[in-house]
Amino acid sequence: MPGSARVALRSLRAHRLRSALTMLGIIIGVAAVVVMMSIGNGARERIAAQIRSLGTNLISVTPGSARMGSVQLGSGAAPQLTEADAVAIESEIPGVILATPLLYSRAQLTVGSSNWQGVIRGVTPSYFTAREWPVTAGREMIWDDNRRAANVVLLGTTMRDKLFGQADAIDAPLRIRDVPFTVIGVLERKGQSVWGDDQDDVALVPITSARRQFVGTSRASPWQVHNITVKLAEGVSAENTMATIHDLLRQRHRLQPGQEETFMVSNLAEAASVEETSARVVSLLLFAVASVSLVVGGIGIMNIMLVTVTERTREIGLRLAVGARQRDILAQFLVEAITLALLGGILGVSIGIVAAAAIGTFAQWPVVIDLSAVLLAVSFAVCVGVFFGYYPARKAARLQPIEALRTE
Repeated sequence: MPGSARVALRSLRAHRLRSALTMLGIIIGVAAVVVMMSIGNGARERIAAQIRSLGTNLISVTPGSARMGSVQLGSGAAPQLTEADAVAIESEIPGVILATPLLYSRAQLTVGSSNWQGVIRGVTPSYFTAREWPVTAGREMIWDDNRRAANVVLLGTTMRDKLFGQADAIDAPLRIRDVPFTVIGVLERKGQSVWGDDQDDVALVPITSARRQFVGTSRASPWQVHNITVKLAEGVSAENTMATIHDLLRQRHRLQPGQEETFMVSNLAEAASVEETSARVVSLLLFAVASVSLVVGGIGIMNIMLVTVTERTREIGLRLAVGARQRDILAQFLVEAITLALLGGILGVSIGIVAAAAIGTFAQWPVVIDLSAVLLAVSFAVCVGVFFGYYPARKAARLQPIEALRTE
């Protein structure tokens, strides 16, 4: 075997250009696998970060649909949720750490000559615990802010940048719908959500201030809210808790059996995991497409090895005549094929890593170079070399010495 390996490597060195061209298919295939897997892993990591940014163990309760005569309105049209519902969910359902109500609105915010239209969210201090959203500058919202309906606001980083640029926003005045507010804090950057929304393009105010200044109240439901975010304790079953919330709200809203519900209960992590599953499927598809390049490269190796066997028939016959065994000839040509595949794999990995890094830099797309993907690509390349090199090697090993020596 060592002698066959030396002969094989000597033959490859003697035909450097042909060896390089033979490796080209493997190089391209392995580089494509590394790049595609890095992009796919980057997409999955990005989605995982977006899921983490939502907070953990969260359930969302939103208003359901409503009917006006024969007209069925869409989701969110039934403003039946109230702050009392949030209190009941938090106090009566085991495993719930907190249930925080929210109000939504959109408004124009103005600072001097700068203005920006964005989302205004009325919240309580428990909202920041539920979303795991700390303040990076200034102070947090406190319960006294809600009790006094104080005109204070915390800004997401996008909102802060649009209104203040590089200036310090803390304790600065701004106007929301011409109502004066004071900035008390800037929130940590959350980034884009799995649904494509910029989570940082938001202004958070006390829920009592939002109701008084922007949303208003109705005589039928003065304490209505647009959403209740429920945070569960670690290890608590979200599915069982959702069923319990469902039953509790039906009872509180006095819904009869068969009557359409005025609310919707959903698991945020479950909805987001669908996106992660989609990204995983895309990664596998990208790997499958890139693997075709490896197969094409393997076919190239087999073609060149068949040509090599034809060119070196007399050499093979001479080796067999002086005592070489069939397994020595088989080993020689297999070593040539594997060496071509292995060197092509190593060069392909190097090119793939550089290409993936370049794509991440210029396309502003996260790429994650996984060691297991690199090893998989190189192993696959070697397997391609063995698979496509075996037939030419076997053909060479089965030549008859006399017939081979007669070949011109």
